[in-house]
Order: sequence, then structure tokens, then C-alpha cells
Amino acid sequence: MKIGLIAGGGQFPILFAKAANRKGFAVYAAAYLKEADPAIKDHVASLEWMHLGQVGRLIRYFNRNGIDQAVMLGAIRKTRLFTDVKPDMKAIRIAANLKAMHDDGILRAFAGAMENEGIKIRPSTFLLPELIAEKGCWTRRKPNRAENADIVLGWKIAKEIGRMDIGQCIVVGGGSVLAVEAVEGTDETVRRGGALGNGEAVVVKICKPNQDTRFDVPAIGSGTIRTMIDARARALAIEAGKAVVFDREEMIRMADNAGIAVTAIDGV
Repeated sequence: MKIGLIAGGGQFPILFAKAANRKGFAVYAAAYLKEADPAIKDHVASLEWMHLGQVGRLIRYFNRNGIDQAVMLGAIRKTRLFTDVKPDMKAIRIAANLKAMHDDGILRAFAGAMENEGIKIRPSTFLLPELIAEKGCWTRRKPNRAENADIVLGWKIAKEIGRMDIGQCIVVGGGSVLAVEAVEGTDETVRRGGALGNGEAVVVKICKPNQDTRFDVPAIGSGTIRTMIDARARALAIEAGKAVVFDREEMIRMADNAGIAVTAIDGV
């Protein structure tokens, strides 16, 4: 069996490649330059490095190797979309049909172009269901009453910004919104919010209401907690059943040592 891997940054692509190997898949990876971890080469049957925007080249690579299914995993720094993209004619045609350059629209259009070429895009977690966040409080400390109130507020506002395809993360403190995620990403949002939160910031990260969960699912891990510690944030709420969690044991250990509450909820 073969499967294609379109790899961005972070550990998700490597975790997927290892799981695919264990389950009998040969992984053919198209990795984005300046994003994907070079260590991906040790876990795949074939690797080709590409610039962002080389859609036609990506399709030819998969077709040449008989790939009819693929996953899209890993982070792409959104700020690069304005400075470091080399679109080919296929990418330009996709972009020309977009009404707005929002995350979900771009990804759906890209996935549609792949599937029009006979390459089915699979959900990012279909070989790694154990990464999906289960409901409950994971840490020794539970959110207190004030933090729970901020989680409720943050959840509602995060769903609204998600509905508009702006971002997935909100930082709240004392009943006020301290930071809203845009193109800078979650870590920078947490840093901005934490700087204003005076040690009381609460981070809420959700799945956008209309999000295509084949790609761009909300993700957290030990790096998230490290950023929260630096920003003096006190609690983290994520969406159960939709967020993916890396380094879970290490993440919980770090949160417990710092007195940070981590909870996964499915609504407020």
C-alpha cells in the first residue's frame, strides 16, 4: 500500500509516517522547504522537497509514483504566504477562483484540485486516532470559577472568529478579550495575551465551526505549555474530539509543575 504525505512543519508529519510504516504503508512525502523537519527523510520511502505554491509539481510527483490517497499534515507559517511563495500555473488557476485568501478556502480549493487529479485527501488523524483530545480535565488543578467564566466567554468568541475564518485561538482574562489569533499563529497570540493578562490569562483553542477536519485541525503540545509558562497564562481549554495533542504526558507534566489547568470540553 502507498500513501502520499504533504508535509509542513512540526512533529505531526513524522508521527504520521511512523504510524503509516507500522501499518504497512509506503510513504511518499512532498515536504515544504523551510517548514518540514529534515528528519522526515528517515521515515519515508520517497521524499521530494518543494516550495509553497508548486501544486502542479506536487501532483506530477504523486502521479508518477502511483499515489491515489494522501494526507496534509504539519504547520505552514501563514506569514510566509505574503513573502515566500512560488506559485506555478496550477496554483495561480486555483487562486484565481478564490473569493478570499482565507485558510479554509485555500485548503479546500487545494484539496479539490488534488481530488480532481484522482488523489483522495484523507483525514489527518485516520492513522493516529490516539492523538485526538478526549473530554475532561487532564491536570491536577482544575480551572477555578473565574477561569471557567473566561473559558465560556473565550469559547463563544473563538467560535465566532472561527466562523469568519480568522483564527482558532482566543486569550481572555478577567472577562476581557486580551488577544485574537490571526496570521501570527497561536504562540504569538498567547504571548500577546499573556503580556496583558497580569498572570491571569486563559487560552481557548477550538475547531472552526465550518472547518474541514481533513486538515488544519487545532493542535497543542508541550510547546504550547512552554509558551503559556513564559506568558504567565493560567489555564488552557481545547475542543474535545477535534483537537490533536502531541507529547501528551510531557505536556501534562509541565502543566502540573507550573500550576496550569488544562481541560478539553465539547461545548459551553
